[in-house]
Amino acid sequence: MSLLLFGLFVLFLLMGLPVAIVIGAATMTALHMDGTSLMAVPQQMFSGINSFALVAVPMFILAGDVMAQGEISKRLVAFADSLFGFIKGGLSIVSVFAGMFFAAISGSGAATTAAVGASLVPELKRKGYDPASAASLIAASGTIGVVIPPSVPMIIYAVIAQESVAKLFLNGFIPGVAMGVGLIIIAVIQGHRRAYPRGTALNLRTIWRTFVAASWGLMAPLIILGGIFSGIFTPSEAAVIAVNYAILISFLVHRDMSLRQLYDIVLRAGITTAVIMFVIAASSVLSWTLSSWQVPNQIASAALSLSSNPYVLLLLIMAVILVAGVFLETASALIILTPMLLPLAAQLGLDTVHFGIIIVVGLAIGMVTPPVAINLFVASTIAGLPIERIARAVMPYLATLLVVYLLIAFVPFVF
Repeated sequence: MSLLLFGLFVLFLLMGLPVAIVIGAATMTALHMDGTSLMAVPQQMFSGINSFALVAVPMFILAGDVMAQGEISKRLVAFADSLFGFIKGGLSIVSVFAGMFFAAISGSGAATTAAVGASLVPELKRKGYDPASAASLIAASGTIGVVIPPSVPMIIYAVIAQESVAKLFLNGFIPGVAMGVGLIIIAVIQGHRRAYPRGTALNLRTIWRTFVAASWGLMAPLIILGGIFSGIFTPSEAAVIAVNYAILISFLVHRDMSLRQLYDIVLRAGITTAVIMFVIAASSVLSWTLSSWQVPNQIASAALSLSSNPYVLLLLIMAVILVAGVFLETASALIILTPMLLPLAAQLGLDTVHFGIIIVVGLAIGMVTPPVAINLFVASTIAGLPIERIARAVMPYLATLLVVYLLIAFVPFVF
């Protein structure tokens, strides 16, 4: 039955069906062939999304979209430029830092790529930067959007693994910063090799002016994360506060958004949320089915029979995560892989939070790994370049992210 399920999954995926339909149809067919009552399907679907923690998902998506649409993202970019623009190739560094700033607000890789790209790509082109390399760097920086909290994938993992969202958020900072530092190193090297121009001259008055202009945006992560870690509110409540904060700033402070624009943003966020929730619901049935058939334990036993070396097995787990991230959307891969790999990770002595960071970072790297590289497609659209050019240009950044990924997995006491 397990072979039938996975065979149908691959077949439906190759047919080009939506991932949620693929998961649901393959699972229901296998359950029917096994003689299991399909009445369990709607029960498990409802159970999978009946979690208060998941309230944070649509709220963080909406908050990120509101901030990306308005002046907040542009002012954050301007502040980063005032700090690092004076360095040769400084706009590349600005791209990464802007991605890190916005990551602490949005919780989404695609939203981070879109917000930073829309603000910086035209300026990078005007200053003579290689457009494909610039767009690929912004796409790579977008991966930090799901690592530095708040993070939508971390919330989903926490629900599946029954782990604390706050603990995952707290442990996401250093890996996210490490990814940013790695990208900056490559950006600086390329800036000197290609003789990129310097940007905004270092000026304390300019830094202060852009800091004041960006202060409302900079306060957002302080309010959101400060409230969570201090225990004032839960991550789900923080997400609602983030939405209200973003809307109030856009309407009352910056005054850069109309009711019509807000309606379109809410509609778009609703559609995105519906897709994610449908995937979670369908994947809950798959997880329940696999658990009923003892598949995770069988996978753990099979992997342990291959090698007794925990480092080899951890590399195997990481390879599976990376391959899944290449072909599957992040939420789908997360929901499918977590129940299967968590028992194996536990037998290797991996902490649940540490494994959560490993799986989220690995799937984030998939956002810039063709063919299903959502960040590359977003950057391609913004830059007006074919995806093939950006895919080639992203390779140095991808290699850097993989090195950081190995460090996160094998040097956990640092992270």
